[in-house]
Order: sequence, then C-alpha cells, then structure tokens
Amino acid sequence: MEKTLPLNLDLFEKMVIYNALVDPIYLESIIEHARPSYFKNKDIKTVFEVLIQYYSSYNKVPNTTELKVHLIEQEKQQALKNVVHSFSDIDKTYDRDVLLKNTEKFLKEKAVLNTVIKTSVDVQSGEINSSKILEDFEKACGISLVEKMGFDYLESTDEHCKELLKVSKTISTGWKWVDDKIGGGFLAEGRAIYVFYGVTNVGKSIFLGNIASNILNQNKTVVLISLEMSEQVYSKRMSANLTQISMSNLPNQIEDLKSGIDSYKKAHTKAKLMIKEFPPQSVTPMQIKAYIDRLVKKGIKPDAIVIDYINLLAPPEKGKNSYESIKAITEQIRALSYHFECPVITATQANRSAYGEANPGLETMSESMGLSHTADAQFSIWSEEGDVELGQIHLGINKNRFGPIQCHTVLELDYPTLTLRDPSDVSQMFISTKKTIPGSIAAIKNIADTLNCIENLDQDD
Repeated sequence: MEKTLPLNLDLFEKMVIYNALVDPIYLESIIEHARPSYFKNKDIKTVFEVLIQYYSSYNKVPNTTELKVHLIEQEKQQALKNVVHSFSDIDKTYDRDVLLKNTEKFLKEKAVLNTVIKTSVDVQSGEINSSKILEDFEKACGISLVEKMGFDYLESTDEHCKELLKVSKTISTGWKWVDDKIGGGFLAEGRAIYVFYGVTNVGKSIFLGNIASNILNQNKTVVLISLEMSEQVYSKRMSANLTQISMSNLPNQIEDLKSGIDSYKKAHTKAKLMIKEFPPQSVTPMQIKAYIDRLVKKGIKPDAIVIDYINLLAPPEKGKNSYESIKAITEQIRALSYHFECPVITATQANRSAYGEANPGLETMSESMGLSHTADAQFSIWSEEGDVELGQIHLGINKNRFGPIQCHTVLELDYPTLTLRDPSDVSQMFISTKKTIPGSIAAIKNIADTLNCIENLDQDD
C-alpha cells in the first residue's frame, strides 16, 4: 500500500478552495465528491457552498465575477474577502499530481467519517439498513478524481497517428477464429468486458473454464470467481483440461495427475490460477474487488478475471428492477477492469425463447439487457441436433466493438476432458498420451464416455 504523509488540514483546506476558485478543471473533478461540511474553516465552508449552488444551477464553474454576483449577503461577501486574503500563506508552485492525490485522500477520509457518524445515528435510532450502509461505505472508499481531462482530438493529430501504429497488447482466447474476430484476443490492459450467453446446461461454464486454462497456458495469472460450482468441482475440471486425463478417470490416475500438474508447473513457471467460490447472490462486484485487492497485496495481480456468472452476483442496491440491477452490476464489473487493468470475462443466462434457436440474439438474454448495453463483446453458445455425437458446439458473435458481428463457428468439444479446440487442432495435446485424438471420429468412438460425462455435467453446470 502506498504511504502518504499526514496533511496540515488548515493549510490544505486553503489549497483546495484556492484551486477551486482559479482552476475550473480542478473544481469539476471534486465537485461531485466534496461537501461544504468537510471544511472546518467557516469562511471556506461558506464560499464552497455558493460554488456548489452555482454549479448545480448552471452546470458550469463560475468565474470570480459571477461568484461575486451571487454573494449577495454581506456575510458571504466578507467570507470571500477573508478566504482570498488567506491565500498569502500558499506557495503557488506545487506538484499537481500530488495535489490531486492529497485531495482524493482528504475527500475519502471526510466521506468515510460522515458515513460513520450517520451509521452511528441510525444505530441509536434503531433504523439500520445494512445494504445502504455498505453502499455508502463503498461510495466513500471508491472516490477517485479524474486526473486526465480527455483527449483533445483536433489538437493531437501526431499523438493520434502514433497511437494508430501501435499494436494493441492482447491475450489469446485460445481459439484462432475468435482471436481474429476480436482484434487478436482479449485486451491485455483491460477496460473491456466479454460475455458468453446461452440456455441452461449449454456449456457456459465449460467456455469460461477453457478461457481460464487457455490464459494460464500463456504463463499468466487468472482469478476465477465461481458463484455456482464449488472450488473443488472447478479444480476437477481444470485438472482434466490441463492434463488431458478424462474427468471420470482422475480418481484412478492420481499419480498421472500429480505428474501432469508437476510437468505443467515446470513448463509454466509464471502461471497462477486462483479459484474463489462465493455463494450465489452473496457478493457484489465491489466485494470481489476487495478480495482481489487482498491478492494483489500478496503479489498476485490478475492478467484476467473470470466470473461464473454475472446473474448470480448480488446487486449494489436492493429493490431495483432486474434491468437496473444487472446494469449496475455490469458497470461495477467494468470498474474492476479499469482498476486491475485486465479484461473481465463472464457469462449470462439466455431466456426460454433461446431454446432450440441457432445463434440466439441479444434479445434472448435473460434479464440482462443492461449487460448487453455495457459489454464490449458478446458470444452466443448453442447446440444443434447431433452435436453431442459429433463432439462439437456452436459459438456466435452478436456484439463486437473490435470487429465483425453476426458470424459464427463450430468448436470441437471433447467431453471427457471438457476441452474446446479449433477444428482439427491437435496442438493443445501437450501432456497426456493416454487420450484419443479429438475430432468427430474419435468423439463417436468414445460416445459412451461422452454421454457419461454429460450426465455428470448436468449436476455441476
């Protein structure tokens, strides 16, 4: 955790009000979070109150003349004079980044203190709303000032052209067809949400598990949040996927499993997979953030976050309709992507109208149109008659900010190991030799094992 020096609050209050008066950009960055009650100095409190009132009325920052016009009362006029006179104590040469960091610290501390006081009053009166209290603390702790004011497009042509020549850093999905369609893979620096959707038991968790293992194969760190299956069930799936030992044979091949995992660790020395189970509807995205923050403090920074799945997250606020709840959840998930600078991959449920549909559209997303409006890329998953016997599953793209939409492919699905591959791709068979070659012929030969696995999956997926 970054260490900060203690502040002389009396002097710092003067710095805040000085910059609020002379720097419109600074005022705009703090006005959403600052309150007049945060200031001890009576004069500063009075002036800041007028600033907020003006901004609320006209949606802009006042210049000095406009501010004076609204200081009608003699008391307020004198307050402004006192505040301006106090600026003689301030050295105008300071680091702006340090100012913003200290301002953010100041606002967070004041917001948290206010929440503590309000909570104490509620406790004494017997009016306790735990959800509202948690929400208030999350807002207080989540205060973040915007340091960059945006990209001045017309004045920054050279910078823009230079940026166009850069190749975006991506993390492969593990499937070439998907990589080609979304600009090379998941954005490595985050700020993007990828969503897989389909009907119950179609294989959403299989896709998410494969994505986790495919990213792991690139010597990266994955945090997998499970809200449906236990950590042990997910571990079993990952063991089958990474070692290519059939799930049904894992208990009978413990030594092979240990050897396979050991070989994998030696070949992927930087890879790390953290699987964390939470009960359904028990955790918000901000609580997930708190958990991952703890991992980061231990030196485990994620290259990707996988959440299985979004509909099982608790909304930040109770009492809202499903659209508003999912939209709020999605926005907080996007915040995770920004905070940890990595992509977030998740899934959602399709409604009944998607059953039997080939490439179900976005309108079939169950109670999740708020997610559709926020997500960057959305993939539909479905099966058609005979797909199980052929060992395949369909994948479509219905929203894509990085490339084409309304296209689809067929991936090979090896049920015994739950491995998804591009058609006829044998490159991922890297550990076990006790496995048949993927593809339709091999899948048909192993149909009994496949059907047995499907029965087991129905209990887990």
